[in-house]
Amino acid sequence: MFRKRHPPAGARPGTLVINGDASKPTVRVMEYTAEAVQEHELADVQELRGLLARDSLSWIDVEGLGDEQVLRSIADIFELHPLALEDVVNVPQRPKVENYEKHLLYITRMAILDDAYAIHAQQISIYLGPNFVLTFQEDHQDVLDPVRTRLRQGKGPIRKSGPDYLAYAIIDAVIDAYYPILESYGEILESLEDEIVEQPRRSILRRIHQMKRELLSVRRAIWPQREAINSLIRDENPLISDAVRVYLRDCYDHCIQIIDVVETYRELASGLMDVYLSSLGNRTNDVMKVLTIMASIFIPLTFMAGVYGMNFEHMPELRTRYGYPVLMAAMIAVAVGMVMFFRRKGWLGEERSSTGDDVPS
Repeated sequence: MFRKRHPPAGARPGTLVINGDASKPTVRVMEYTAEAVQEHELADVQELRGLLARDSLSWIDVEGLGDEQVLRSIADIFELHPLALEDVVNVPQRPKVENYEKHLLYITRMAILDDAYAIHAQQISIYLGPNFVLTFQEDHQDVLDPVRTRLRQGKGPIRKSGPDYLAYAIIDAVIDAYYPILESYGEILESLEDEIVEQPRRSILRRIHQMKRELLSVRRAIWPQREAINSLIRDENPLISDAVRVYLRDCYDHCIQIIDVVETYRELASGLMDVYLSSLGNRTNDVMKVLTIMASIFIPLTFMAGVYGMNFEHMPELRTRYGYPVLMAAMIAVAVGMVMFFRRKGWLGEERSSTGDDVPS
């Protein structure tokens, strides 16, 4: 369920609520130009002050939100608005865009799939400045390694472009990470459908409910991002160039595609419930049919056994020497005849189609 950390009612704006289980922040810096890139991890955040005066561009990645003093020091160095820092720390926030006097804040949700096919979503806040991109993450696990690799290798225009292109690359990596998650969920839905048709079980029902919850989590994460990216494209901001807006339109298209796939999968998951109930009903009907056929076969046999079990004195068959084997033969003949009759009608075994081919019942 959705649970947001928030300050007490009536607290002043900019009040931070730090989770006691939050990871301690680690600050990693990638400083780059068109020719080279330098990476280092900072032991003292005050070293960040020198980055603002250089001609190079910098990506400052803060992983972990568990130290209020460090976060406020970073906010002081980069002149972050108190409300922006509050949105960064008091997670989760709805994906959105906030424009400030000299900076732009973009908040999104990053999804990571674990080995149990459960989604771990965390907030990533992207703070765009004139010569830097500052990102805040809840934890030390992310999906941004492809962006780091492109910076190290210098492939494409990423090192030759401004910080707005780097911000786009980060947003694009976050959105593209949803594709393998949805591919995994598509395979799970297909396997669930096969299992339901072949062997409906109560455990499958629990897996369907879990899948519906996971898809709802994806929908909550990706749906607002469409509006946030559209805001970046539509609203004029000197920090985002027209060339980067073209790339952001591609991110917008990816959001639309993901939303369409999520809605399709949610409908499939809901349809699996109907398939489960239908398969369970068919299985029950098959069981009842077999039991009814068995009862129908034994009804005349029970009648015959009952008639000759009455032991009246003047029953002529009681004194017949071969009465017992004749009766047993008659009962066997009746049973075999009824089985053949049921098979001809298609009520037992395989049905026969109009073309003469066997059709499973």
